[in-house]
This record gives sequence, structure tokens and C-alpha cells, in this order.
Amino acid sequence: MAEKKRIDEPTGTETVGHEWDGIEELNTPLPRWWLWALYATIIWGIGYTIAYPAWPLISSATAGVLGWSSHGELEKELTDEQGRRAPIINAIAARPVEQLKSDSRLWQAAIEGGRAAFKVNCVQCHGSGAAGSKGYPNLNDDDWLWGGNIDQIYQTIAHGARFAADGETRVSEMPAFAEMLEADQVGQVSAYVASLSGATEHPDLLEAGKQLFADNCASCHGEAAKGNQELGAPDLTDAISLYGSGEAAVAAQVRAPRHGVMPAWGARLGDTTVKELTVFVHSLGGGE
Repeated sequence: MAEKKRIDEPTGTETVGHEWDGIEELNTPLPRWWLWALYATIIWGIGYTIAYPAWPLISSATAGVLGWSSHGELEKELTDEQGRRAPIINAIAARPVEQLKSDSRLWQAAIEGGRAAFKVNCVQCHGSGAAGSKGYPNLNDDDWLWGGNIDQIYQTIAHGARFAADGETRVSEMPAFAEMLEADQVGQVSAYVASLSGATEHPDLLEAGKQLFADNCASCHGEAAKGNQELGAPDLTDAISLYGSGEAAVAAQVRAPRHGVMPAWGARLGDTTVKELTVFVHSLGGGE
């Protein structure tokens, strides 16, 4: 290669000896400022790896002589934030949930705290807008299985519904009427229940269905089918249904009812967070 090197006459620069299709490469030195910048970044990089965590080890990494870490910085910021919020959190913790509304500052703080807790723990079932889905209640309307005042919401969130691990959980159970009624009777009572919210498909079944409802269903749902919040029995006269509307959906629930389960959040999140969730859910617009 050395014997192919020569001085390029137009530029006066030596070539490196490479040639391709008549094109030769000049051995032009790098600018000095660029070289000094390169050397500076190398020195800076070495210094950085000494000062800060950098080199991976088997189960950890070098700590760095300055002792700084992103985890430590995050913990410090969280500790500072907790210290800043501690007075208002303690104030929320000290008051019964029904008294929070008397202090607008605490009420608003509880709403924001509950909003954050809802996004982490509740959206998986009730949705990001709390509108619910099939089998999961909409928390924005004023239709409540167990009641929508502040104390009732608190009880439901703290102890859940049909959550076996909590002794104070909300409990209700609709019988499987397929074991008690004939198939044609299930059709009749389903036609009557569907008609209560305007979905009349078989008017000829309504009279018999009404009597079957009075004999088998009114004890929980009421003679007017308006429901009973003490039992968690839904209002059957509105158009709100967890598992679908129309005779077929009603019949499926009559034959083999589905019973939803909600966890008891009190033990998992603590009383203060449950209060914040209660206030947030109540503030959505459907709270009684």
C-alpha cells in the first residue's frame, strides 16, 4: 500500500494508497478542534463513569463516587411530596367521610386524591370515565344497587360486594329460577320484567308473568319492581341493566343469575384512600 501513496498535485496532500475506478482517497488530517473535542468527550466519559452509576455488574451496577442514583432521587422527591401533602392527608384521615364536604379545601383535595387512586385501582372494571361496561356498574348515573349517599358508597368501597375475605362485605344472591320454574314460566316472567322498561316483545305473556313476579320476585325487588338497596336488588323499571336488556338477556339472568364481585379496598388501600375514592365517586354526578 505504501508504494501506491503519492502526493496529489492539485492539493499537495498525500494519498492513502486506495484507488477505486480512478478515484483516490486523500489523507486529509482531521481538524484540530474536532480532535480536541473528541479527547474532551473521552475524558468527560471516563469522569462520568467514575462519578455516577455506570458499569453493570452481575446483580447491580457501580455506585459512583458521588452516591447519586435515579432511584434515590425519585425517593427523595416522593418523600418531599409526601411531606408537603401530609397536613391535608392527616386532616382527611381525622374526619369522618360525611364531614369532608363541610371544608371545601379538604373536599377538593379528596376528589383529586380519589381521582388518582381510581385511575390505578378502578378503571380496569369501571373504565377510565367510570361509565362501566357489561357486568360493571356505571358510576356516573344515579342508579345504585347498594345506595349512593356518601356513607353507602364508603361502605361498598371499603368492604366490597360478595367479597368472601371481608366479613362486612355487601352480600346478596338471586336464586337460579331454572331450578324452581318451568321453562315456559321463565319466559313469562322474563317477558313481564322486560316490559317494565318498555321492551315488550310478547304481550300475551305479560299477565302470567306479572303473577309469577309477584309470587317469586317481589320479595326482593318490591311489588312495583323498584328494587331494594338494602338487599342490593336492582330497580327493574328503568332501562339500566348490568347484563343486557330484552327478554333473552332477562331470561338468562332469571335461569342462572350472574353475581358480580367487587374487592374490599379498605384493607388494601387504607382508610384515607378509601375516603378519597368515596368522595371522588360521589362527585361524579350520580351521588345521592
